[in-house]
Amino acid sequence: MTFHIRGLDAEPFAKLFQLDEATLTDLGAKRVVADAPDMYPCRIALKRVAEGEELLLLNHAHQTNPGSPYRSAGPIFVSRSAATGSYQGELPPMLRDRLLSLRAYDANAFIVDAEVAEGGEVVSLIERFLANPEVAHVDAHFARRGCFAARIERA
Repeated sequence: MTFHIRGLDAEPFAKLFQLDEATLTDLGAKRVVADAPDMYPCRIALKRVAEGEELLLLNHAHQTNPGSPYRSAGPIFVSRSAATGSYQGELPPMLRDRLLSLRAYDANAFIVDAEVAEGGEVVSLIERFLANPEVAHVDAHFARRGCFAARIERA
């Protein structure tokens, strides 16, 4: 089973980088400069940004079906300079070495299955979930902090 993982579209976030700090605070967002490599996972590029790169930390609604009790939003980082990452049949760099919570949803955004995995187990789990015809997509979250990481769909 081939799967596809695509980062968030950069366009909706671009205008937020033009806002001043007070306005960002009013929106519940914060400007951040990466102060260490390998620490800030950009949900647009699907990779961790380099030290010195500008990001925004903000709340993002990733599970938006109004008929589902699993509607969900949470904190994400997005980088000013990111281009949308796209990965087919492989994990993006930011997902390869982290403990992930994988949640399989049906077309009505109800959970069908869920599991925690890391490393090589993640791809097998994604393939198993997507082999189930009830599953419409899989959401990956960073298991330790619970933040949304990426959406996974059939290719």
